[in-house]
Amino acid sequence: MSLHSASASPSSGPVLAEHRKVGVVGAGAVGTAVCYATLINGLADEVALFDIDEPKVRAEVLDLAHGTPFTATRTMTGGADPAVLAGSSIVVVTAGAKQKPGQTRLDLAASNVAILRSLIPQVLEHAPDALLVLVTNPVDVLTLVTQRISGLAPGRVIGSGTLLDTSRLRWRIASESGVHPRSVHAAVLGEHGDTEFPAWSTASIGPVPLLRWPSPEDPAFTRQRREEITGSVVNAAYKVIQGKGATNYAIGVATARLIEAIVKDERAILPVSTVQDGPHELHDVALSLPSVVGREGVLRVLETELDEDEMRLLRVSADALQAAAGSLGF
Repeated sequence: MSLHSASASPSSGPVLAEHRKVGVVGAGAVGTAVCYATLINGLADEVALFDIDEPKVRAEVLDLAHGTPFTATRTMTGGADPAVLAGSSIVVVTAGAKQKPGQTRLDLAASNVAILRSLIPQVLEHAPDALLVLVTNPVDVLTLVTQRISGLAPGRVIGSGTLLDTSRLRWRIASESGVHPRSVHAAVLGEHGDTEFPAWSTASIGPVPLLRWPSPEDPAFTRQRREEITGSVVNAAYKVIQGKGATNYAIGVATARLIEAIVKDERAILPVSTVQDGPHELHDVALSLPSVVGREGVLRVLETELDEDEMRLLRVSADALQAAAGSLGF
């Protein structure tokens, strides 16, 4: 079964150099948010949604397709057959067990690994040249698992990682500083989860180091304030899940930003998760570090200068993720 929208009239959206198809696996709250954000930003000529729940995916595709006359993306397709992913240059995986209130992302690992063992070969059968973008949690462990299952080069398997956490951090700093979030340059590194940490030592607002804002004599972001902000960022997902059952809008927008960097070959520096082999002496673990992202995936991982405490936190994060992966046989 496949559903198609009518072609929309030409728009003023970004013109891509070639036909681009983005596939999304999972018609839940996150998968549909990724589709929606991709459509309205005009990041592909076609978006295809795959889910084994045929009535659900049929309804979601129709709902999304009905909006394409007002979007830069012309075609929305989908169905319960993985063949709908054929020709995708990027496949975003959001399918998996849902995180419940009080449950950590790592608690989800075993059940979602089982799903990936079956899913990834199907995806590659129909879209063998696609970059794989993992959003399903625990995203770092599953990024490693997917790279091992697929056999793809590490840079072609990208986890959304701390991209959303970084957005949360920048929003919080901007709110307290009275500036636009785009003027905040800061990143959350490590695990997308309980061991993540902001790299405060490298953060800035415009050209001003964050630790000297608004002035060296009267810095706003004291150690106590930074600790409070860190806690709010780390626990943000739990707070949203407790109130509405899932996080979806912000991760949809964040994933669309990653897609944009790929399809436009931006060489953008984004904190995404890939299997590491060298930076900060990390090997055989997937976690987030600032990475150069373009059409071929992660082109380079940057070895950021971190202070002593941040290096310790990075090691703690890596150890936790390696232990989790090891317990699953990876």
